[in-house]
Amino acid sequence: MRLILLLLLLLLFTCKNSESNKIPNENSTDISAISTKDFREFQVLDSRYIKKKELWQAFENDLKNFSDEIYDSLKPLILDKDILQLQENVAKGKLSYELITKFYLYRIRKFDRENTLSLNAVIALNPNVIEEAIQADNTDFEAMPHPIFGMPILLKDNINAKGMPTTAGAVALQNNNAEDSFIVKRLEENGAIVLGKTNLSEWAYFFCGDCPSGYSAIGGQTLNPYGRRIFDTGGSSSGSGVAVAANFAVAAVGSETSGSILSPSSQNSVVGLKPTIGLLSRSGIVPISSTLDTAGPMTKNVSDNAILLDAMFGYDVNDTKSMETGNASGYYSELINDNLQGTRLGVFKALLKDSLYAQAISDLKSNGAVIVEIEEEEIELPNFLRLLNLDMKVDLPMYLSKYAGKEVTVKTVQDVIHFNQKDSVNIMPYGQKLFKGIVADNATDDEFLEIKNTLKNNGKRFFDNPMTAHKLDGFLSINNYHAGFAAVAEYPAITVPMGYTSLGEPEGLTFISKPLSERELLGWAYVYEHASKRREMPKNYN
Repeated sequence: MRLILLLLLLLLFTCKNSESNKIPNENSTDISAISTKDFREFQVLDSRYIKKKELWQAFENDLKNFSDEIYDSLKPLILDKDILQLQENVAKGKLSYELITKFYLYRIRKFDRENTLSLNAVIALNPNVIEEAIQADNTDFEAMPHPIFGMPILLKDNINAKGMPTTAGAVALQNNNAEDSFIVKRLEENGAIVLGKTNLSEWAYFFCGDCPSGYSAIGGQTLNPYGRRIFDTGGSSSGSGVAVAANFAVAAVGSETSGSILSPSSQNSVVGLKPTIGLLSRSGIVPISSTLDTAGPMTKNVSDNAILLDAMFGYDVNDTKSMETGNASGYYSELINDNLQGTRLGVFKALLKDSLYAQAISDLKSNGAVIVEIEEEEIELPNFLRLLNLDMKVDLPMYLSKYAGKEVTVKTVQDVIHFNQKDSVNIMPYGQKLFKGIVADNATDDEFLEIKNTLKNNGKRFFDNPMTAHKLDGFLSINNYHAGFAAVAEYPAITVPMGYTSLGEPEGLTFISKPLSERELLGWAYVYEHASKRREMPKNYN
């Protein structure tokens, strides 16, 4: 079913975009340009810009005595453990934050680049990370710190973090040495340690259009640990999903415009939350759309997801969509008390042929959920790509002027296009069709407002009509199948490992509900996760 849908979308995209500069048809509902693709013919695999020796130079002395024996002795204490288990092991003296950090660095060096199991998930490392871990070990607490304290976290490389360039995977931003983004400041205030940056689909997958997800010029081609060079990684937070699945960090941060957290999370069998837009700040994050963009946590389990969400939460006066919603600590502290008794969840009849989905519904029923079968609303998303075009034309120059480092010379989308043409073979081997579409697209303020209002209203009707008619609390989907509707409606969604197809490809069960329902979503996901226990570590990386 999934393959048929993707092929239909790909066919639509090909037919509607035969000219590289063509503006999407005003009635187009196509979003396949930024969707997961079953793509096997990689033009580029390894990065032409990352030098492995340079990447590890800062850690040469610190890791000199970190042997295979030490690594193997730590595996039972760290591998696939959740945050609270790691903190318990630190409290008991079995672990230190320094050892945890070195363990993850060792795994990245062992598995990530230039070997037969390489995944190309990590794009940069924080040269000060071991020193910061030692500082965490030497910190005395008057009160229990946030659970995220001392935990090594990876960031998608469109999120500004001081000490590492923020490239969005693009050569034009190779020297973008910027100050910390708002969410990184929040992470550091709560004691998290930024381990490094993850690869992504270049420019958050709104660049080439005909390229595989998980590819960027800077980072190379990220590969799926459940089927290396076989299964798609999902986009655009590909590196974050792969890094979490392969245990390269405690957790990672991704970003989503439409499916960019849900897709790689489901494809790599991890938990990914796309929160309500405005719950997390976007300041200092390379944008596609100020209308739809949001950051979000990607983790091995639901409790870690709630902890990471809480650690990034906070009102940002510089973000026009930022919300003041009070204390968010209940995201993780209340999980253990959640249940599904009487929760009414809508399931899409068209998806019931998927055996994993059917089993998930059975699991939920067994835990008290009321399942209501519904037909999809026949509603379209006209001008979806135009919304992204028109937003990015304004939002990217705003980021470059306000949040980029001084060394960055490009100021507009057109500047990036010209920059890429200087060395097209290395910088844009799959072309830059979507960037050309951005430059070609124009609209008056009134036209743009109408596009946004129509999309939001249509997205809300897609969910609100059945929600009202059947008194639903939320919806159940697969992977990122309904990510476009959730995006324009500004509805949050969380995906949880649902199992594996007969070929071994991961699938995720995706919960969707109304704005600011993150507590409910996390609670439902937590109950399902513990009832089903579907996630397995990728075999070659355990």
